[in-house]
Amino acid sequence: MEAIQQATVAKREILGIMNKSISKPRSSRKENGPVVENVSVPVSRRARFVGPGGFNLRRLQAQTGVTISQVDEESFCVFAPTPSAMSEAQEFIRDICKDDQEQQLEFGAVYTASITEIRDIGVMVKLYPNMSAVLLHNSQLDHKRIKHPSALGLEVGQQIQVKYFGRDPTDGRMRLSRKVLQSPVSATVKSLSERYSISVGAPGDPAADP
Repeated sequence: MEAIQQATVAKREILGIMNKSISKPRSSRKENGPVVENVSVPVSRRARFVGPGGFNLRRLQAQTGVTISQVDEESFCVFAPTPSAMSEAQEFIRDICKDDQEQQLEFGAVYTASITEIRDIGVMVKLYPNMSAVLLHNSQLDHKRIKHPSALGLEVGQQIQVKYFGRDPTDGRMRLSRKVLQSPVSATVKSLSERYSISVGAPGDPAADP
């Protein structure tokens, strides 16, 4: 009880000293005062924002001097020592999170993808030129198990058909599959560079005729 009473008296004295200096918040901030803002990052861009192993966050903090902490799944708190540092950080964040997925993709549709890189675990593909390449894993290339894409004769620059299954809810990455198309079932291939679609199917299928 004595400790509480002493603390109460001390708190009143401290508040009195503070009120003599400033009794209410300033109407305007100091030009070089610290700034705190919350930044909203959609789940689909969170992996790009954080970067591999948090690389992008560390680079952002090192270059701008801000401190970033995660609030929830789609929000990050940014503390900047100065408004100019906050502006620099915001520009950095916009550049990282800019939406290069300009094309609207239809769930379950089949698209023509271009192979940009061959990796041991799969191939990197693009559905249109200004898109960031995404990984098409070996497990989604064919029904049979393969250790390397070269087993299927795949090469850089080759075009293949893939089916789009939306985005992964955990990291926002595209889910594509070539394996599901390795059958005689006909499918409609969407064209992202033109305003029409073409129909392809098994040999002899009337739907595949011009």
